Amino acid sequence: MLKSLFRTKSISTLVKDADLPADDIHQHGLKRVLTARDLTFFGIAAIIGAGSFSSLGAAVNAGGPGVVLLFVICGIACGFTALCYAEFASRIPVSGSAYTYAYASFGEFLAWIIGWALIMEYSIGNIYVAFSWSDYFTSLLHKMNVHVPDYLTCSYHEALIAIKAGTTDKEMLSAWNNAPIVGGFKMIFDLPALIINLCISYLVFRGVKESRNFSNVMVILKLAVVALVIIVGGGMIFSNHLFSNWTPANDSGVHTFMPNGFGGVMSAVSGVFFAYIGFDAVSVLAEESKNPQRDLPKGMIWSLIICTIIYILLSLVLTGAVVYSKFAGVGDPLAFIFEKENLNLPWMQILVAFCAVIAMTSVLLVFSMGQPRIWMSMSRDGLLPPAFQKIHPKFKTPSFATIVSGCVVGIPILFTDKTFVLDFTSIGTLFAFVLVCGGLLIIPRREKTHTGFNMPFVNSKFIFPLILIATLAFIQIQYGSYFKELLNGDLTDHSADANAPSYFFMTPAMKIGTIVFWLLCILLAVLSWIRTFSLIPLLGLVSCLYLLTGMSGTNWKWFGIWFAIGMVLYFLYGYKNSKLAKEAKA
Repeated sequence: MLKSLFRTKSISTLVKDADLPADDIHQHGLKRVLTARDLTFFGIAAIIGAGSFSSLGAAVNAGGPGVVLLFVICGIACGFTALCYAEFASRIPVSGSAYTYAYASFGEFLAWIIGWALIMEYSIGNIYVAFSWSDYFTSLLHKMNVHVPDYLTCSYHEALIAIKAGTTDKEMLSAWNNAPIVGGFKMIFDLPALIINLCISYLVFRGVKESRNFSNVMVILKLAVVALVIIVGGGMIFSNHLFSNWTPANDSGVHTFMPNGFGGVMSAVSGVFFAYIGFDAVSVLAEESKNPQRDLPKGMIWSLIICTIIYILLSLVLTGAVVYSKFAGVGDPLAFIFEKENLNLPWMQILVAFCAVIAMTSVLLVFSMGQPRIWMSMSRDGLLPPAFQKIHPKFKTPSFATIVSGCVVGIPILFTDKTFVLDFTSIGTLFAFVLVCGGLLIIPRREKTHTGFNMPFVNSKFIFPLILIATLAFIQIQYGSYFKELLNGDLTDHSADANAPSYFFMTPAMKIGTIVFWLLCILLAVLSWIRTFSLIPLLGLVSCLYLLTGMSGTNWKWFGIWFAIGMVLYFLYGYKNSKLAKEAKA
């Protein structure tokens, strides 16, 4: 049984099973209409969205101005990962993203796990974006003197938790007290979030060409406004001499770029990495790309470079315009810095709110395109029922999978809330990135080709062990008690201890994760010496593993529950019905 769990699918079989058409429109295939520019725009559409317009506020509050370093780390990690994705996309130009790549490298069981994680990533991510879109949309309506009843602008779960906590928030109290009661149940739900999910699902159902045109227009508009935020906000920082905001005082009164220490910066990884979730969505569009082997790598790499630069600049503007601690509980950070008590530019507030609605609409669009295509790929392999691979005869989209994906996003909107889903999302993406980078270490190297993307091979046999030794030596010299404190068995939460060393603001989950990380680095150094790994995917793997150390215990708990549900479904259906299982019996 153990051997059958890790049965792999050859690259030639993956391409053959996809039934890839040579022409633009095929009876059984998807429409090939996307160029490198379109894919770059889809990447920007997915990456610049709720991460910048919503979750960035919580990240800044946790990490202070030092959160810029986290964006640099994430950008480097995603850069290495982008090269791995590009290599896989060039070898396997089919839908399915990291799921398909894992099937070719790690085997069926881990492919199922990563496919299941990606379903979580897209579903939960879309729920969060829908909630954020609703917040900005209702705020924009309010500025236009149009008021939606409070019980139709928040979720029941969110209102219930607030009431139990004794909230004084007028909107929550109004929602709870004024909600109509049907069958003894208060009718509190986020109507705008449900409506936007329905509209986007319909657009994705209609076709990729319509989605592309809509997305490209929204990307141009939101990039223009984001550029304006950076220029106007940055200009006011310099004209008002607000530079001291970049070195605020910590609990001990010391002015520093990282007021909560590096541990505080790393604790913001969930909010920061959420911004990069859409990066994976570009690879899902392989079968709708005109030349996937050439255009997919370009689209992924260019969108990543552009978005990382934008996020670094936005972080500097936010933390320079307003003291980082004021971003606690702020869900609209880009509009917040222009409020009366901050930079005092009301016209920018309205413009940013309008842009946020556009930006998060484009994110919803790309996420809604990604999820059904992963389900379609899993169905082709027999891991999901055949209905998920059904292509609409007219629109050439995965029709059934698109409808189900809309329901999977829409139904939970009724009973969950934004805080919960944000904690649940980033870990799935990082897990996918880990397997993509690790998978490229396992599959055999190929000869360079004249078409597609060729990752340069750099022998890690000597380089990676030397990098690891130099890093360990630097940490020991710079922070003499780091490893001693890490290994002393104390799992007390030091994150609120003002007397703790600045590098040791770690929660127990972060501490355990850091220990595991260093052990894995040592193991990888030994394996790189023995197996002669390629350095680029190895650095990508290590970077993503390091980012996982910033995940909280709550992240791991919910990921474990989701993982367990996926295990049950795999053994009940996928293990027996997969094509590889049927071929083995034949």
